[in-house]
Parts: sequence; C-alpha cells; structure tokens
Amino acid sequence: MNPFRVCVVGAGRAGAVHARNVHSHTADAAVVAVVDDDEQRACALAAEVGATGFTTLAAAIAGAAPDAVVIATPTHTHRDVSVQASGAGLHVFCEKPMALTPAACDEMMDAAAAVDRILQIGFVRRFQPEFQEAWARIDAGEIGEVMLVKSLTRGPGLPPAWANDMTLSNGMLAEVNSHCFDSVRWLAGSDVVRVYAEVSNRKGARLGVVAEDFYDNAVVSLRFASDAIGSIDGVCPAEYGYDARMEVVGTEGLITIGEVGGAAMLTCVDRARGGVRPVHKTWPERFSWGYVREITAFVEAARSGAEPAVTGLDGKRAVEAVVAANRSWREGRAVELAEAPA
Repeated sequence: MNPFRVCVVGAGRAGAVHARNVHSHTADAAVVAVVDDDEQRACALAAEVGATGFTTLAAAIAGAAPDAVVIATPTHTHRDVSVQASGAGLHVFCEKPMALTPAACDEMMDAAAAVDRILQIGFVRRFQPEFQEAWARIDAGEIGEVMLVKSLTRGPGLPPAWANDMTLSNGMLAEVNSHCFDSVRWLAGSDVVRVYAEVSNRKGARLGVVAEDFYDNAVVSLRFASDAIGSIDGVCPAEYGYDARMEVVGTEGLITIGEVGGAAMLTCVDRARGGVRPVHKTWPERFSWGYVREITAFVEAARSGAEPAVTGLDGKRAVEAVVAANRSWREGRAVELAEAPA
C-alpha cells in the first residue's frame, strides 16, 4: 500500500506536533510537504520529518502531490486554506477554532463535500483516553441523565500576537476555550442554546497587550437544548501551568476528568513548605496521546472514506457558541444562539 501523503500547512507549535506524529506514529502515512510563510522554518521542520519545505500551498500541491492537508495556521486563514485544499481534491484536517464565523464554516464544509473529501476538526480531547472513557461511561448511562457539565482550559503564556486581535481570532474563548465548547456539547449530548459571558483583562497592560477588546479571563454560563446547564472558564496566561479539566453531574452520579497534577508524584519537603507536586507545563504534554490518536483517526477516515470522528458541523457548533459568547459580554446580556450573527 502506498503511504498516505500529508502536507502540513503551518510550521509553528501545532504544525510541528502534527508533522512529528504523522512521521513517527502513523505507519501508512508520510509527511511529504511543510508549508510556511517563513521559508527557513518550513524547511527546518520538513527536514526533521523527511519532507520538502514550501512557502505556498499551491507550490506544495504542484511539487509534492499530497493526498491531504493538515492546517495549523492562524484562525483567520483557515477558511481560505481549507477551501483551496478541497478545491484541489485533498482531504482536510483543520486545527481548532474551525473559522471566525459560522458562514465560513459552511463554506469549508461545502467545499469538502463538493469533491467528496473529508473535513476533520482538531478537537483533541475527543481522542484523549480519559475523556473517551468518560464519554463511554456517560453514553452507557452509568451516571444517568446529564444535568450539569463544567469545563475549564487555562494556558501559560500569551498566545501569538495575532491572537490578541479579536478580528483575527475571536479572542481567548476561541483560541483557548474552543475545546471546552466542543467538550461540553459532546459530553452533554446536546447543543448549546443560550450563553451568558463575563470577561476581564487583568494582565494585558502589564504584558504589553494593546489590542482592543483583549481579555485574559472569561466565564461562560450555558444552557443546553436538553435543559442541562453548564459552565466554561478560561485563563490565559495562567502562570501555574497548563490546566484542562471537566466535571459532569448526572441524575445518578458524577464523573470528573483530569487534574492539575501532571504526574502521580508528590515531593515532601519540610513541614513549613509542605509538598510539591508537578503540574502539566504545556498542551502538547497534557494531550500527547490525544494528538497521536486524532491524526491517526484522520488518516484512517480519509483512506476508508468514513465520516471523521469530529466533523465540520462539530467545528461549526463551537464557533457558533463562541460568537454568541463574545456578543454576550459585549452587550451585557444572555444571548440565544439562534439570534447570534452568522
């Protein structure tokens, strides 16, 4: 069997994670091209995974003949890169957030459907073992009907400068908490129908962020079509480490997922100082196996023609909730998703 040929677009942190995972963990796939505006960065990552570096997707398609693209570029570019790739007959894996607007999500889905290619969105929690186990237990009815679901994502350090601009990223709720918006919908088994959000900017000025409407703390209250309720919170930067946890309360029980500690180890020092426990430092470390499993699942779905585990519609639903939440804090009121702009 010929290897499935993958082009990675974007040679930053996420692109590097996906390129290395295809190269090292997916036996029947190979990275054949890496695309980045920065030619030196594209070529450096390409050399690491046995591929060729390019500065445009068009050049990569002509020069490397890929079967699929993995999009790991800034959010505001996702729609254009995805539509271009689909137009060339390629399967598409697109990192979250899917796009800036629901309308852009529709264009991405339509472009993939027009050429009968798959479009998978990078919601890595769905492939992480403890999250999958929680979903299986909820689906089996172990905790009864879901009544309340909570999710948090907190990340160390500021995101790239472009992500501080709401017009390019939709802010922290999209860049950091997209995983939360997808996860609560997934584990609740129901769509979000209303949101109310509060945000604040506590560190931006001290860190030199001058972008309009920047916020680094957010809390969102949620109501689902099933009448379950929930919440999401985000902090970025969170100086203590990378933190992603969930809690699901059912009519018959409780499931908690994740913990702050990054290892099952406690260092005991003197009584005055107490104990020290390692924490997760970065998202690639926290979800290392999830990233391997999601890219493997993408290759398997593309090869077989099966529907991907995370579809374009899943990506769109998260974008819709983010757009509504941003409208909520701007207008100081709860927002029904049915009224949010496209």
